[in-house]
Amino acid sequence: MQQTENLNIDAFDPLPTPEDIHRRVPLTEAAAEAVLAGRRSLERILDGRDRRLFVVVGPCPIHDPVAGLDYAQRLKSLADEVADSLLLVMRVYFEKPRTSTGWKGYINDPRMDDSFHIEEGLHKAREFLRAVNELGLPAATEALDPIAPQYLGDLIAWTAIGARTSESQTHREMSSGLSTPVGFKNSTDGSLDAAVNAIISAASPHSFLGINMQGRSCVVRTNGNPYGHLVLRGGGGRPNYDTVSVALAENALKKAGLANNLVIDCSHANSYKKPELQPLVMQDCINQVITQRKAGHKSIVGLMIESFIAAGNQPIPDDLGQLTYGCSVTDACVDWNTTETMIRDAAQALRASKN
Repeated sequence: MQQTENLNIDAFDPLPTPEDIHRRVPLTEAAAEAVLAGRRSLERILDGRDRRLFVVVGPCPIHDPVAGLDYAQRLKSLADEVADSLLLVMRVYFEKPRTSTGWKGYINDPRMDDSFHIEEGLHKAREFLRAVNELGLPAATEALDPIAPQYLGDLIAWTAIGARTSESQTHREMSSGLSTPVGFKNSTDGSLDAAVNAIISAASPHSFLGINMQGRSCVVRTNGNPYGHLVLRGGGGRPNYDTVSVALAENALKKAGLANNLVIDCSHANSYKKPELQPLVMQDCINQVITQRKAGHKSIVGLMIESFIAAGNQPIPDDLGQLTYGCSVTDACVDWNTTETMIRDAAQALRASKN
């Protein structure tokens, strides 16, 4: 009989099961405490019981675990310093969405040479997440692959669904079962409908195809996630963090019967992909938060910053030894000194507004 399936498949390479990876890199008590504390704090902020803002800050994505942990240690010290006003969550992204081609991230290609040792990437990603959480620093990630949460989800405090995937039914269903609050980004054209509909969908129970901890295909049945919220990242060639755009987003959430929770991404279209503009975006947002509080309400609950040790970004060279330490290989970032200034200035402004 003639073959009719897998005609374009070269090979099926077995992966370790989620249970195998968990066994090799077990969750420690210290890491579990950081994860749960981070999730509970985020939930309190989203519920309006904690007046702090949360800030998801870090590289996009991780490519060097040594530089990444160096950054995490710096961020932990800063997080302790501003904990009265801000909850800092480290941006720990391992997967990179691509319009066409390019490096797909640390999980898919940890050696950065198109060898795609995904089994190695999953193992090293879990090791890195555990190390970050053991510092007492909660971690955030973007969920691109619906299988990856079984390998890493127990080490994540906040999850983003990107602008290209907020409309995906697969990602909405997956989000309904995640154990973290989930931020859905508005579409790349700037429209809010897909993200608002995603929040509604993710709050409902779903049944879909997935895998369990033993790697077996199964029907995953979820309870629904009550902590979905909207992330404004700009789009369609313009930012959407201004007061008019924020008011329109508030109206869209109200019309849909959703909680009035907005996170503003200081990067991407909101800064025209120019990292040097991120401090201006953040300053504007903090001023809006202070104005909102004086008026007796708050819709902006969080901010996002693309940040690393060195400023800008760099191409991936053939000789990886030529990489600049702590500099992004994808999206351009603000450097550490700028990050410190942005966060300290925000914390100080929020403190002063209480007086």
